[in-house]
Amino acid sequence: MSDAPNTGSHAVSETRQVRLRDALRQARIDAADRTGVVVDLRDAEVARLEILNDALDPLFAQIPEQVDLFDRGISQGDTPRLWIDMVAHVLMGRDKRIHRFVQDTRFGRIVIAESHEVTAIVEAITDYVARRMIEREHALVAAAPPVVSKSPRRRGFWIFVLGFLAGALALFGLALFASLRSL
Repeated sequence: MSDAPNTGSHAVSETRQVRLRDALRQARIDAADRTGVVVDLRDAEVARLEILNDALDPLFAQIPEQVDLFDRGISQGDTPRLWIDMVAHVLMGRDKRIHRFVQDTRFGRIVIAESHEVTAIVEAITDYVARRMIEREHALVAAAPPVVSKSPRRRGFWIFVLGFLAGALALFGLALFASLRSL
């Protein structure tokens, strides 16, 4: 009699372990499937950003080599991004089909352009690059030291010499006039 109750409770406990083991196995399979889907979505995002990156090659080929404002590249993080420079990048929207061109500012993130079409984003990036290059030119002009030409200094020297001679001649003439008057 004592064996019957133990056999029954042991059977229930073994059934629970089997069900839990099966449930854990199924949960791991589901998690792996979801991870696979997430990886596939991330790969699709990166592929779309690479297509955009290739479309930007002609634009960046036109930028002079001495302009080092732009550092284009794709970052592989939780959210893949195509960086244009240190503050502007393109990321995919929530639906993973829309490109969102944004700029980080001290007041927050600004969406510059948003489109499903690569050409619209390329145009927005082209405008952004042009504006940044103009800002760079203005900054370089403002930071440049003033240009001082040497010709005004030489001209000033000769004016001084001419004035000195005119003054000496005037004093000589005054002295001559005074001496002739006293005769």
